[in-house]
Amino acid sequence: MDSARSWFQKFQPRDKTKGFGKKKEEDNNGGGAEVSSVAVDEASLSNDTKQKVAAAKQYIENHYKEQMKNLQERKDRRTFLEKKLADADVSEEDQNNLLKFLEKKETEYMRLQRHKMGVDDFELLTMIGKGAFGEVRVCREKTTGQVYAMKKLKKSEMLRRGQVEHVRAERNLLAEVDSNCIVKLYCSFQDDEYLYLIMEYLPGGDMMTLLMRKDTLTEDEARFYVAETILSIESIHKHNYIHRDIKPDNLLLDRYGHLKLSDFGLCKPLDCSTIAEGDFSVGQNVNGSTQNDERVISKRTQREQLQHWQQNRRTLAYSTVGTPDYIAPEVLLKKGYGMECDWWSLGAIMYEMLVGYPPFYSDDPMTTCRKIVNWRSHLKFPEEARLSREAKDLICKLLCNVNHRLGSKGADEIKVLYGSPILQWC
Repeated sequence: MDSARSWFQKFQPRDKTKGFGKKKEEDNNGGGAEVSSVAVDEASLSNDTKQKVAAAKQYIENHYKEQMKNLQERKDRRTFLEKKLADADVSEEDQNNLLKFLEKKETEYMRLQRHKMGVDDFELLTMIGKGAFGEVRVCREKTTGQVYAMKKLKKSEMLRRGQVEHVRAERNLLAEVDSNCIVKLYCSFQDDEYLYLIMEYLPGGDMMTLLMRKDTLTEDEARFYVAETILSIESIHKHNYIHRDIKPDNLLLDRYGHLKLSDFGLCKPLDCSTIAEGDFSVGQNVNGSTQNDERVISKRTQREQLQHWQQNRRTLAYSTVGTPDYIAPEVLLKKGYGMECDWWSLGAIMYEMLVGYPPFYSDDPMTTCRKIVNWRSHLKFPEEARLSREAKDLICKLLCNVNHRLGSKGADEIKVLYGSPILQWC
């Protein structure tokens, strides 16, 4: 009996007061440091637990709020359809069939929402681009056969370069802005190594390829593409986003020839942290380039300058460094800038469309930066280009001081002055 009682006592809860007395006794013997450390650990563990509980609570609340919102939207869609059918001259049988069709579509939509997309759901096809963080491939969804562009970004590389916020901003903008003027994002997912963005595939290529193939555009062609670029910039400015990297590489063409803006990582093609204001003083050597070198470059004919630009541009197209030819001077000087910097980029692109190369092009990127900052003495129009007075006027109103730049008060400022939606400078 005694052995059974002793065996049963092993499973009884220990008296916490005894343990506390023991700790108190140890404290009297110099064990106070150990007691305080245990207390601190318990306090920190308690704070961590509270944070986890708060996060879990917020997640659950948001989840059910979203579920209730979706349910209400589904009811609203049914009510709206019922009202339309009641007002229309539709038989009762047709009404029931239409309502059943709506319920079927709603069920399919909910099933698609529950399905977690992964890279295995797509068949990878041709690679169409490669950058510092990953690659872009054409892919085909296996179930539907629909073709998309898959942007594959390496997580470790993004963390190493500190580009996580840029990628998050890109994803947020694509999810938030619903416009026909920008590339659409259909879904995003990730695995242990990569982040995937499934985006709209535009088979027409980019503006850079078009310019390299045609050298220059007519003013009618340039007017059309500039107008659509204005609408693209306006669509993201309305949501308080600055693109900061508008260049021909990021202007894509769909199958019908319409232009859409892409690449919203907000990454500058030049690391401006190494550029100081003193680097742009006129006459100063920058990477071995002097005023004499610039005189030699300025003596080139438009055809020679165009050929030289195209040779370098093909190299830059596959470079992770990019080109600073479209960056606004206030961005390079790091004195603070706003949405006006995107309109400067538009002016530089328009100049390239009509002349064949950017307005401040140089053999050396740092010399290009110096020319941009000192744009007053370097913005020139070659006579061989034969630009109209109206085209020069628009370019000069975009490539100017930020306080006088056209578009600083919104895209409507350009539309009112030159016409909407197609600019009428001719």
